Amino acid sequence: MNNNAIIKTDFNFPGQKDVYKGKVRDLYFLEDNSLIMVVTDRISAFDVILPKGVPFKGQVLNQIASKFLDDTSDIVKNWKVATPDPMVTAGIKCEPIMVEMVIRGYLTGHAWREYKKGKREICGQKMPDGMKENEKFPEPIITPTTKATSGHDEDISKEEIIKTGLVREQDYLKIEDYTKKLFKRGQEFANERGLILVDTKYEFGKVDDEIILIDEIHTPDSSRYFYADEYQQRFEKGMAQKQLSKEFVREWLVEKGFQGQEGQNIPDMPDDFITQVSERYIELYEKITGDKFQKAQLTENIEKRIEDNCIKFIRS
Repeated sequence: MNNNAIIKTDFNFPGQKDVYKGKVRDLYFLEDNSLIMVVTDRISAFDVILPKGVPFKGQVLNQIASKFLDDTSDIVKNWKVATPDPMVTAGIKCEPIMVEMVIRGYLTGHAWREYKKGKREICGQKMPDGMKENEKFPEPIITPTTKATSGHDEDISKEEIIKTGLVREQDYLKIEDYTKKLFKRGQEFANERGLILVDTKYEFGKVDDEIILIDEIHTPDSSRYFYADEYQQRFEKGMAQKQLSKEFVREWLVEKGFQGQEGQNIPDMPDDFITQVSERYIELYEKITGDKFQKAQLTENIEKRIEDNCIKFIRS
């Protein structure tokens, strides 16, 4: 199954002037200040790109993000112009704001790992005593991170962001407001589908001093979802939550002794595990969008399809 995963792209589109390869996305910058974002099937965990790709993952991420960019454009303008291919979004090039806005509705993942160590504050946000794993916060908390071009993103507080001039105060207050509104909308969408949007991250950029929502939103790579119907019962029994997110990949890696730290070797992901990961991504797509997933990549030459669709779009 893994043969069909796209983990590397090397296109040369008309008018192309620059390329940036991220952990999962490859960005092709064009002369007219637009960009083509190819969402690959690469998967990263603990800020490390894993050696094998996950079939259909790029398509899932791209199509979920595309839907939610459309469904939140009344809250904040975003970078998307079109989706010329199931794995591609075309849009406007923005100057990225160098913080990621992480918002958490529940004590889980990284916040829980810090809490277990005895910390009661994260990114300047107080966490109440006596909380249990996966417990709902009284109010969602925003825990920003620096946007590392390589290596690990670092926790940072609102005060540090403003004090160091990483983001101007008036801009930070705007993106903080957008973050709360986007999260509320995402939670409403999830609730309608029997899911809980637990936490997520948003990224912003600027075009001519206007703040724009960039990158992906509400995908399983940027967000964590629990199943609403099982949440309370599992929480009361102290059981792990059934979740649709990348966390189960992280948990599998931790079990195998890998947390992205120096000297640790990335364990080999067997094909049956990759198939499971792929199925989870497809399940989340169907669950969160309410649509049946149409597999775009089967036996065709996927790179050729992407290239043809993008060139057609650029020329139009």
